[in-house]
Amino acid sequence: MKKKALFSGTFDPFTNGHDAIVKRALAITDELIIAIANNTEKKSFFPLEERLANIKKIYDTIDNIHVTSYDMLTIDFAKQAGVDFLIRGVRSLHDFEYEKNMADVNRMLSGIETVFLFSEPALASISSSLIRELIIFKQDITKLIPIIK
Repeated sequence: MKKKALFSGTFDPFTNGHDAIVKRALAITDELIIAIANNTEKKSFFPLEERLANIKKIYDTIDNIHVTSYDMLTIDFAKQAGVDFLIRGVRSLHDFEYEKNMADVNRMLSGIETVFLFSEPALASISSSLIRELIIFKQDITKLIPIIK
């Protein structure tokens, strides 16, 4: 059975760690949608059209990657696209807290699970420590699984 994943956000095309996360995503899914949120409230260095064009240039030759934009809630777009899971990129410990919270909201509203992908293997070992800490403080870690290096 083919798996389809959505990697969404308002990221700029050359954000540190972006390419590593995309490579890890391709290792676990058959089809990847890279989608940029058309969020007019969040300002970016590059306008949406330029970010979209730059990301398409980078990934245009890879058949199982589709680059697009959307102007609805991520969970609504994910349902419309028929994805099996969401990809959340983790580039720092600060990112991890934010992404974990976003995954919780997405799961509650849509039932779609999230896979956390780290830009660097070192972050995955840090996350293991974070999970041990969460267990010690009796936090529910099932929402953090799977975490993939």
